[in-house]
Amino acid sequence: MNLSLYLLTVLIWGTTWIALKLQLGEVAIPVSIAYRFALAALVLFAILLLSGRLQPMNRRGQLICLAQGLCLFCINFMCFYTASQWIPSGLVAVIFSTATLWNALNARIFMGRRIAANVLAGGALGMLGLGLLFWPQLAGHEASRESLIGLGLALIGTLCFSAGNLLSSLQQQAGLRPLTTNAWGMLYGALLLVGYCLVSGIPFTFENSPRYIGTLLYLAIPGSVIGFTAYLTLVGRLGPERAAYCTVLFPVVALNISVFVEGYQWTAPALLGLLLVMLGNVLVFRKPRSVVSPQADRA
Repeated sequence: MNLSLYLLTVLIWGTTWIALKLQLGEVAIPVSIAYRFALAALVLFAILLLSGRLQPMNRRGQLICLAQGLCLFCINFMCFYTASQWIPSGLVAVIFSTATLWNALNARIFMGRRIAANVLAGGALGMLGLGLLFWPQLAGHEASRESLIGLGLALIGTLCFSAGNLLSSLQQQAGLRPLTTNAWGMLYGALLLVGYCLVSGIPFTFENSPRYIGTLLYLAIPGSVIGFTAYLTLVGRLGPERAAYCTVLFPVVALNISVFVEGYQWTAPALLGLLLVMLGNVLVFRKPRSVVSPQADRA
């Protein structure tokens, strides 16, 4: 079951970048994000109410959902959309992939979880592999004020994503399932974005074209309802450290799609990078050997 959720998350989030790119146009970025999560929240609430699976939530749970909506369904996306305007998408993907290490570090600081050696080793290999995959973009990018702002925004977005992971883990420890917390979190995220647009004077336009509507539906349902539910379920089952390795793998899926869509060409460093990412994946999911004490052997 965990493997199925893992592969589903990687495949969905590895393809949503195409929809994101196609969605850019007449509608302002925060408005498109608000549409996406408002629709996703509506779908989730409809499923939960019709199936009788909407869980009651106390004030603490609602406040955590509000924080999760702010981090995971609002600031996170605003930062990465804006950063993508100033730095290459490959560089953004590399920064986002540090979520594996940020989750392990934050889980250690805020939740007291031990960082397993295989998680650190796998994350390091994955980061090295992604560096090789995106080396042409990293080496060819000139530093500028805009690029530094883009790097900062991408880092903030990654930290917000990691914070949202930990908040979801707290909710699941309290017995709240991701379907319920995601529904509330996405609703809060959409409302926060609507409030931001109203204060900023951003108009609520809508592009009535098959391209925009199709990408909106894809991002809202597979990309948000299914993708985030599968991923945050993994956070509860595997912990935020191991679940976040999805963020290392989905740029690899995006690159393979780019071969057919944008004419991306594989190079020797890129192939080596792909191999390192795969090795890192094996390390992260390898269960540590249990050590049997001599006293236990004699018992």
